[in-house]
Amino acid sequence: MEEKKEPNKGDDDFKPLNKEEIEVKAKARIKQRKEKAKKNRPEYKKKRVFVPVTTAVILVLIGLFAAIHSTFFQSTDDAFVEGRLVTVAPRVSGPVVKLLVDDNDEVEAGTLLIEIDPTDYEVKLHQAEAKLAEAKAELNVTEKEVDKDQANVNQSVEDITSAKSKMEFAKSDYDRYSKMYKSGIVSKQAFEDSKTKYEVSEANNKSAEERSQAAKHALASNIAKTEAMEANIKKLEAEVEQAKLNLQYTKVYAPQAGKVSARSVEMGNYLQVGQPIMQIVPDEVWVVANFKEIQLTHMKEGQPVSIKIDTYPHKRFKGEVQSIQRATGAKSSLFPPENAVGSYVKIVQRVPVKIVFKEDISNYNIVPGMSVVPKVKVK
Repeated sequence: MEEKKEPNKGDDDFKPLNKEEIEVKAKARIKQRKEKAKKNRPEYKKKRVFVPVTTAVILVLIGLFAAIHSTFFQSTDDAFVEGRLVTVAPRVSGPVVKLLVDDNDEVEAGTLLIEIDPTDYEVKLHQAEAKLAEAKAELNVTEKEVDKDQANVNQSVEDITSAKSKMEFAKSDYDRYSKMYKSGIVSKQAFEDSKTKYEVSEANNKSAEERSQAAKHALASNIAKTEAMEANIKKLEAEVEQAKLNLQYTKVYAPQAGKVSARSVEMGNYLQVGQPIMQIVPDEVWVVANFKEIQLTHMKEGQPVSIKIDTYPHKRFKGEVQSIQRATGAKSSLFPPENAVGSYVKIVQRVPVKIVFKEDISNYNIVPGMSVVPKVKVK
């Protein structure tokens, strides 16, 4: 028989462990081994786990932010500052004798910019005025001729009346003498005298009528000549006015207030009609943003806009959607696409949107052509 082993007297604290206590101690040992292994793990293995997890979290957060942002805001980098650039060009040709502005000068509307040599245009004005004076003098002579012809016509009418009266009287005498001659009461000589008087009066009447017709023709001719001269005078008056305008056009003035830009004229240059010599850029500017058509679903006039200009990266300007163009940029171009020709590939179109500034920007150098990133609050 086996003998039972009795515990030593020194093992007073020894107690048999139950199952639960054994499991707890096992778990504690496993945890200690994991912590020890984690402390002893190389640095690159720690990063291999941390970096992907961190990147995934950041990407998820960025995606959530972009989704929320796109719901309430629409933005584009296809946007630029625009303005009304006025091109200045001369209306007459000639050499420049005065140049009164330089690049980037501030000018007011009506400021004299350049002056073209006026000598040739002064001579042309004098010539036109001389031709006009000559035509008016000729018209005066012709009008007097008309008055004279009118008097002749009036006199010829009176002559016709007198000749006709004499002819009628001579005819009555001729008829009376003719009857008396047939009856043998008067002599043949008396009868022939009455006949001669009647024929003479008849010829005089015909001559008076012919003179009247000639006077009327002369009157009509001089009247037509007068009308032609009056028309010529109007033409010459127009030439005088044009000559005066051309003389005025030798001085080129600023059409509106703004800054001188793109000046390409110098003293002594010979300018042609319509040749661009400079631009006047006014202070009024706005933004034209070319949004994709899918971004315009909730975009309306009057919505607030935050405007970022590359020149001032730390400043956000306040703006407002003023209008949305009624056609895409491609449709409004000089050569719009013809989609019915050849194969078709759908391309997302862009629509220009005009955005105006809603704050004072006079202290900032914002000029047409600058790059802009507008952000429109659509909801």
